Amino acid sequence: MTLMADLKPEHFDWHVADRIATIRLSRPERKNPLTFESYAELRDTFRALPYCTDVDVVIFASNGGNFCSGGDVHEIIGPLVGMEMPELLRFTRMTGDLVKAMLNCGKPIIAAVDGVCAGAGAIVAMASDLRLATPAAKAAFLFTRVGLAGCDMGACAILPRIIGQGRAAELLYTGRAMGAEEGLNWGFWNALHGADELEAAALALAQRIASGPNFAHMMTKTQLNAEWNMGLEQAIEAEAQAQAICMKTQDFSRAYHAFVAKEKPVFEGN
Repeated sequence: MTLMADLKPEHFDWHVADRIATIRLSRPERKNPLTFESYAELRDTFRALPYCTDVDVVIFASNGGNFCSGGDVHEIIGPLVGMEMPELLRFTRMTGDLVKAMLNCGKPIIAAVDGVCAGAGAIVAMASDLRLATPAAKAAFLFTRVGLAGCDMGACAILPRIIGQGRAAELLYTGRAMGAEEGLNWGFWNALHGADELEAAALALAQRIASGPNFAHMMTKTQLNAEWNMGLEQAIEAEAQAQAICMKTQDFSRAYHAFVAKEKPVFEGN
């Protein structure tokens, strides 16, 4: 098992307190773009989370009034133009591996989005479990605006499941920005909060989740992702097995005894 509170990444800010990890991309003067190095370091961090014992929830926060402007034009887009196909495929697989790592990390992820949320930044928000935003938030899957397909990092699989096929198709074909109210009405954002309230709201939500049965939360996240590729009967059977496993946890027993005693259960994640 791994403790991640002392992790000191080079390419983003990382803080752990009360079993909640907060990530911030660390170049607010550039609206927090991603680089080859930050992609890889984020991927490796999320890959380590299933094995850690001191983090139950992750907040992917904004920095300096913006979330993420996507891949850095000079440090990623420029070099990609000169690469051959094997190098390009290594890069696109690496970016996809970040989304896979987020989906498979076993921890609920809350995106707290202010301002610009574009390209790969919009993908990070999309791949999170819950998304809070400010009225100034604008999410744009702008890949077609740089001559690329909209099918990047799982967008064509995940985005339609969140907002519907037609709405996703419009955003992915046009690359236009989705406004905050529009995103809320479409179900992309779970809630909108003022800029001065966003982080407090994300932290309150994270604390609520972290105080719950975290082994069961891991099972819930696993099933939410695994059942995309299952038929209904497979899904019902998979949930039967997942629930039977959770019934052997001490948290299930704690909840029962707390209910009998008319007390609030205190979960320990085992």
